[in-house]
Amino acid sequence: MELVDLYDENRAPLGKTAERYGKKGPGEYRTVVHVCLFDSRGRLLIQKRTAGKRVWPEMWDVSVGGGVDAGETSRQGAEREFREELGVSLDLGGLRPSVTVNFGGGFDDFFIVRRDLDDAAFQLQAEEVAAVRWVTLPELLAMVDEGSFIPYPKSFLQFLFDMRDSFGFPTK
Repeated sequence: MELVDLYDENRAPLGKTAERYGKKGPGEYRTVVHVCLFDSRGRLLIQKRTAGKRVWPEMWDVSVGGGVDAGETSRQGAEREFREELGVSLDLGGLRPSVTVNFGGGFDDFFIVRRDLDDAAFQLQAEEVAAVRWVTLPELLAMVDEGSFIPYPKSFLQFLFDMRDSFGFPTK
């Protein structure tokens, strides 16, 4: 059973945990993280979720995503998810989420990172990731139109691309 920490609407810790997919009470929220990995050519690494995923099976998504476990910070959860899903260590030390989006069940923290990684470096987690590939923004928006990419608002995806070289995001 995966446990998550619970927060109030202001993201103050409630000092309680719950099962990841279990029903939460009124005013109880959890944290989810995403890592958007861009290369020096401005392309985004995306992943295809496996058929066995509970949410959005067989859909393409940003580089990495997952729930923050109980006792973890958002940054620690993002680093763990990156390592688990792609088999590569990523140091996000000193980096705060680039953007947080509120959703019905909690907070979605997006970390934007620029780093060149060879495809051979990836060791995909077979239970969660079916494939990875690099895409440009026009390719990504076409995937949204054809229904193969999780239906994020196109303006949000554009925003992620616009943010990829802002505010000194780490390249290490």
